[in-house]
Amino acid sequence: MRETFLHTKTTTMRNFFKASCLLLTMCVAGAVKGQVDPHFSQYYVYPAWLNPALTGAFDGEYRVSGVYRNQWGNISSPFSTPGVSLDFTTDKNINFGGSVLRQTAGNGGYSYMTAYGNVAYTGARFGPNQTKRLVFGIQAGMIQRRFDRSKMTFGDQWNPITGYNPNSSSMDNLSRTSASAFDAGAGVMYFDAEPGKKSNLFLGFSVSHLTRPEDKFSGTGDAKIPMRFTGHAGMRFTLSDVFSLTPNILYLKQGSAQEKMVGAYATYKAAPGVDVMLGANYRFEDAVSPFLGFTYKNMVIGASYDVNTSDLGKLANGSNSFEISLSFIGKKATKTPEIEFVCPRL
Repeated sequence: MRETFLHTKTTTMRNFFKASCLLLTMCVAGAVKGQVDPHFSQYYVYPAWLNPALTGAFDGEYRVSGVYRNQWGNISSPFSTPGVSLDFTTDKNINFGGSVLRQTAGNGGYSYMTAYGNVAYTGARFGPNQTKRLVFGIQAGMIQRRFDRSKMTFGDQWNPITGYNPNSSSMDNLSRTSASAFDAGAGVMYFDAEPGKKSNLFLGFSVSHLTRPEDKFSGTGDAKIPMRFTGHAGMRFTLSDVFSLTPNILYLKQGSAQEKMVGAYATYKAAPGVDVMLGANYRFEDAVSPFLGFTYKNMVIGASYDVNTSDLGKLANGSNSFEISLSFIGKKATKTPEIEFVCPRL
């Protein structure tokens, strides 16, 4: 009986130590590098997060997209981030959309939720056939963050001999458990939609948190959430009637934190209405993320798996992350293939 108790106690303390080390490492990294928003490996699946100028950048009347990311799965309460977006195209050079994202993490019931509305202007067109296009987008909405104090544990509830005592009250007083703020962002996107070309370029730039929402959970309570600058670009190479290759890059900067990612994916037309996509991304000093996707008629399904390569991944015993995505596009009666490539699927 004593051996069982000692084994259980040792296992509990080991798990607590591992979670504490991971949390401490993340807190130190956050303090040194600045706050970073949730991110996705399949970032083009969730265009409202990447760049509001991508609103309506697809061949159809409307698009519904969903993405789910699970990170650090071997921790008791890992990072879980689902997101849903909906956008519409019009014949008035204006596209509309909206999105909702919610990230939860930790045993303390922490959640980070955003809700935005997007508008994109698509009337800037030039070139011999007006196939070169410049799109401007804006977004506005709310950020809400909260945690559940009843789910949290504190240092003065732990006894070095008996361990954690849930019936012991803590002397730590938390004056605020939720905070909401107005937020806005903007972006621009350029793409060459000329049909029949061997290569088509697309690139964009966006700035999030232009309003610098207050961070009520900061030490002073009056800190500002830093703006996030996002640059992304790629080029689709048409190698044959059934095969194309699309290399792409992504750069993020928020506060003093940076994220750099490069990758590529290949698309093979296996049958009428059926495409197979295979590729990978490399996030510098973080992870390698292979990707597999299928297109069936108006539906796109994708899955990716982040293989962590950082020191933090070693601390968490090699815990990795995965994402799944699903998009549905309501098609127009008249197809416009010259803009199909504008919405890369990775």
